[in-house]
Amino acid sequence: MKKITLVFLIVLSIIPKNMNSQNEGEAIAAIAGGLLAIGAGVAAVEQMKEQAELTATEWILSNQSDMESFSLKTLDFDGKKLKDISSASVMTFKIQEFEPSDKPKLTGKKQILFAFTSRGWISEYGIDFSKVQWHLIDSDEWMNMMIAYSKVASEKSNEDLIKETLKDGKIVNKGVKTKKGEDIPFYKLDGDMYLVSNYSPEMKIIYNEKSLGIFLKETRDLVQISRGSIIEIHDFFNGG
Repeated sequence: MKKITLVFLIVLSIIPKNMNSQNEGEAIAAIAGGLLAIGAGVAAVEQMKEQAELTATEWILSNQSDMESFSLKTLDFDGKKLKDISSASVMTFKIQEFEPSDKPKLTGKKQILFAFTSRGWISEYGIDFSKVQWHLIDSDEWMNMMIAYSKVASEKSNEDLIKETLKDGKIVNKGVKTKKGEDIPFYKLDGDMYLVSNYSPEMKIIYNEKSLGIFLKETRDLVQISRGSIIEIHDFFNGG
């Protein structure tokens, strides 16, 4: 009821005062329909977010039996439209353990849970989790991935120096910036150019100018993590 009232008030505030009754009725119907459609889209995104976080939590409970107190929050969905989410190829969840107490603080181990998606993972019925592949990493694994990513994305090849730069610096759109030592500038590539590193038996890491690509060998899916998400994950692991 509150939502209907809010829509009605918004419609009234938009309609010009000097409009005749027939045109006014048509305008109200059009605007109200648009607002209700927007509201439905927002509700669908929120429902998908809750569904994704619930399923991610269930995966942790089923596969990480030693994890007894933790926080789980998605990096995705907030402020995004349904079409943006449906075109995404990975969902990302921040996980951090804590000591049980009254109003506990998140001070424990940090991990990231990736949910790699395959074509058709979103339908009219919501998320099809049979088309989702889960992958949990800790800060050490993330550092290894970023070393491989930085090597393939730049002229740098010394892994020890790259690691120190990543530990002291921040990943930005054009590379890795650090207060100490040398920055690591990434190559400038066209959008259809890719550089590939055979990272592990499970995946290849791929660089292009806008994202971190991960090719999953088992499913042959190429998923892409946006530069913004890379920055946020790196900041999360490094105290940001």
